[in-house]
Amino acid sequence: MGTISNLNNIHLTAEQQTAMDTALKALETSAIGVVINLEPKDRRKYGSINETNKLLVNKVYDYYISQPELGSPDIDWAEFAKDYESCAFLEKIINRLQSIVTGMTNAKTLHDYDNYQSALVDYNYVTYKAGTGTPGFEEKKNELGQFFVHTSGETTAKK
Repeated sequence: MGTISNLNNIHLTAEQQTAMDTALKALETSAIGVVINLEPKDRRKYGSINETNKLLVNKVYDYYISQPELGSPDIDWAEFAKDYESCAFLEKIINRLQSIVTGMTNAKTLHDYDNYQSALVDYNYVTYKAGTGTPGFEEKKNELGQFFVHTSGETTAKK
């Protein structure tokens, strides 16, 4: 049985590529001043609050909205609300972007697989033609051969 190939025959048009690039540039531009680069030590220090702590923050925010008189006077509640709303918005954006990245990664994986299978077919053809003494194929076979491991008479692609 032959290898399945051409798993992804959906290709981006030039217009789609331009639209995606334009949209990404607009997103990058709109995120200037919002995107912050943390050092690894800072990322460990501030980390991400766990689900229980998120529930605590949500409950405190709910109380702030419904019964502000119960809130601590030591907290800048306007800043708290801005942080809360910014976090909620960014989380929605991150989830949407992660969904897009997952879909694009899957599409790229299938394109990579298709290209790899075609490259293997081409290598087999070149090996065959080199064996017939057809000019030019021996050099190509030798060039492509560096990407394969040769063990006990078998040739397999390097991992």
